[in-house]
Amino acid sequence: MADRVVHAGRWLAWPGNPGITGRMGNVINQTLVVGASGRVGRLLARAWVRGGVAPTLQHRGAGLASDLPQMAWQPLTEALPPARQFHAMIVLAGAVRGDLTLNAQLAEACCAAAVQAGIGPVLLASSSAVYGVNGGLPCREDTRTHPVNDYGRAKLEAEAVADRWRARGLAITALRIGNVAGADALLGGMQPGKPTRIDRFADGGSPVRSYIGPVTLADVLAKLLGQDLPPILNIGAPQPVAMADLAQAAQADWQCQAAPATAYQRITLDCSKLAQHYRFSENQSDAAAMVAEWHAARGPQ
Repeated sequence: MADRVVHAGRWLAWPGNPGITGRMGNVINQTLVVGASGRVGRLLARAWVRGGVAPTLQHRGAGLASDLPQMAWQPLTEALPPARQFHAMIVLAGAVRGDLTLNAQLAEACCAAAVQAGIGPVLLASSSAVYGVNGGLPCREDTRTHPVNDYGRAKLEAEAVADRWRARGLAITALRIGNVAGADALLGGMQPGKPTRIDRFADGGSPVRSYIGPVTLADVLAKLLGQDLPPILNIGAPQPVAMADLAQAAQADWQCQAAPATAYQRITLDCSKLAQHYRFSENQSDAAAMVAEWHAARGPQ
């Protein structure tokens, strides 16, 4: 619970930013991270290095540009190598485009491997996309799921895999993650010399979404391990962020465009349940802090 969280305030330049330290550190050091080569995984790996913890990163044979321990493993075709003993598993692996059935297939393979190896807990990265738009209201974990795209439907199928393994006794939590600063379409999609276009709605505001900085996400994952978690948990900073504020904080070249009639201004998560397991500092919902975390976690450019 929240009283188990330790804030070290030692990684980045602003006060109150948490570090990956304390009682949860031993668990993350005994964790296998599957899918660390993706956009989110690369940011998290750099954040964990900066935080002084060392989970093991799974790769598919080519190796990763990281100082963290690594292990080659093909989840869909190989048994988990017995050489290392892990306490927990974080599954980031999945497909955003292309063959989206890989999301459920990878969830199945990782759950089976975890049970065979006696690993638990398992944190499975799902997505806020499983909710759809919810009429502009914040989505809680018990909000009816109504994904509006194939990606959201694929993540919901992966969650169904987790449900089946949970019924067999596996301690697994599906993390419905909002936008991760720097791995998102806005910040992560910025290109030099090409202005970013952001919708402007009738009230003059831009889209508002649930975000979390990559350094904060790395700390959240480390601190969730070892806790008694619910089957589903929303992951995002306590307060949503306007996308125009993020672009401004990133000093991006951006322009407003009239929002189409089909656009939704607010698609957000209610993360009050997460607050029972992780104590956020006040500035972790700030656009400037999230952009600073992105710069810190992506390293020199």
